[in-house]
Amino acid sequence: MDPDVSGPQSGSSTGANGRETAPGPQGLSQLSVLDVGVVRERADAARNRLRVLAAAERLFAERGVAGVTMDEIAAEAGVGKGTLYRRFGDKGGLAVALLDERERELQERLIRGAPPLGPGAPPPARLAAFVTAYLDLVVTQLDLVLMSETSSPGARLRTGAYAFWRQHCGYLLREAGAAEPDLCAALLLAGLAAEQVRHWLHVEQRDVVELAGSLSAAALTLSGGVQITGGVEPPPRLSGPEAEAR
Repeated sequence: MDPDVSGPQSGSSTGANGRETAPGPQGLSQLSVLDVGVVRERADAARNRLRVLAAAERLFAERGVAGVTMDEIAAEAGVGKGTLYRRFGDKGGLAVALLDERERELQERLIRGAPPLGPGAPPPARLAAFVTAYLDLVVTQLDLVLMSETSSPGARLRTGAYAFWRQHCGYLLREAGAAEPDLCAALLLAGLAAEQVRHWLHVEQRDVVELAGSLSAAALTLSGGVQITGGVEPPPRLSGPEAEAR
C-alpha cells in the first residue's frame, strides 16, 4: 500500500459524466469523474451567470432555499426568467452550481492537501478525516446540499460529486482491507446524506460534534476495525446556523 496515492481525481455536482480509466502506474484505477473541457462563454453570458449565482447566494443565506423562488432570483439578479431557466433548469440546478466551488475545494484537499485528509496518512485516518470534513460541508450548506440531492428522484446518486466521494471512500476502504469496500462506501455516504443529517440535527437534536465523532467511528468500523494512533482532524467547528443554535 502506498499512502501517498490519493485515489480519485476530481468531481462535481454539476453532472455525472464520469468514466473509469485504465489502472495507473501503481495498478490502481483512477477516476476522472468529469470530462472537463474548455467552456467558452460570451462576455454577457458570463456576467449574467455570476450575477445569478451571487443573487441566489444572498437570497438563500437570508431566507433559506425553500423560501426563495426562481422568479425572485431572476429579479434580484436583473436577468430574464427565461435566461435563468435555460441556464440552470430549476432551483436544484442553481443550488448545484453554488455548491460546485465548495465541493471542488474539498476535493483539492483530498487529492493534494495535508494529511490526514490528504495523502500521507493511513487509510483509516484519512477516512475518518473525510467524514469530519464532508459533514462540515453538509452542515454549513445544509439547504443547498439538500436541494441538490433531492431535486429529483435519485439525484444524489447521479452527480459527479457523489461518484467522486464514493470512489474516494471505496479506495480508502479497499486499502484498509475492508470487505465489500464499494458497498461500505455507499453505506457510509448514505449516513452523510443531507436529509439524514438534517433529521439527526433538527428532529433528534443530536449534537453535531458528537455526531461527527460517531460517524467517524462508524467509518473506522467499516474499514475493518483498524485502530489509529492519532492524526484525525478534530470535529468541525461550525460557522453556519448550527453554530448559532448551539
